[in-house]
Amino acid sequence: MLHAEGYVRSEIEHGIATIEFFHPASNSLPGIILSDLAKTINDIGIDERVKVIILKSAGEKAFCAGASFDELIAIKTEEEGKKFFSGFAHVINAMRKCHKFIISRVQGKAVGGGVGLIAATDYAIAVDTASVKLSELAVGIGPFVVGPAVERKIGVSGFSQLAIDATEWRSSEWAKKHGLYSETYHHIFEVDDAIKNLAEKLARSSPEAMAQMKKVFWHGTDHWDHLLAERAAISGRLVLSDFTRNAINKFKTKQASN
Repeated sequence: MLHAEGYVRSEIEHGIATIEFFHPASNSLPGIILSDLAKTINDIGIDERVKVIILKSAGEKAFCAGASFDELIAIKTEEEGKKFFSGFAHVINAMRKCHKFIISRVQGKAVGGGVGLIAATDYAIAVDTASVKLSELAVGIGPFVVGPAVERKIGVSGFSQLAIDATEWRSSEWAKKHGLYSETYHHIFEVDDAIKNLAEKLARSSPEAMAQMKKVFWHGTDHWDHLLAERAAISGRLVLSDFTRNAINKFKTKQASN
């Protein structure tokens, strides 16, 4: 699915599906990209040709800059806000419900919703420059929608550290120690080799066994459809505050001057 700015693409080869997303603003996530991601994951999740999924973003720099600030600043009502943040909820729930293991390829830094995407995959392999940050509190929102996925992956303590110290990057070493990353490597070709090897092993494994294991891994999350919708409503209300408007405008002005 190609758009004026950005795309979501997928391909299937030898039982391995690769989903790639792109946006020129550091792979940020506007609503249309979120919608396409959720649909693609849902569709591939029921494709019997597919045994395992790789989730990646394009380019050599940022993995994902999180929510699109252009869309955040354009939100005028609570309903519009809830709809936008529900886009993240739909992607996370699509990954949660998918019967296939999802491996994430993290080639660079991840912010906010990007951290949530990584946390919602089942196995993350990253370069050692792929720092992470949950910046939402710094702009007056808070990581409400991605929070359950991040907390599930790294625990309450790790999630609290990221959410509270919202302006500071945490290293890939920190992310691996806390369980967000499963493996880290110095070079991207090492990341790609590790992903290829793991994906090929899984493509030869029992689909039924992997599906049952995924249910075990995600046990206790059946209420997330309702929970993440509630969280989207909270973010949708907060994004209308003067604090958030001013913070986003300051950030955009700083970006334009750089």
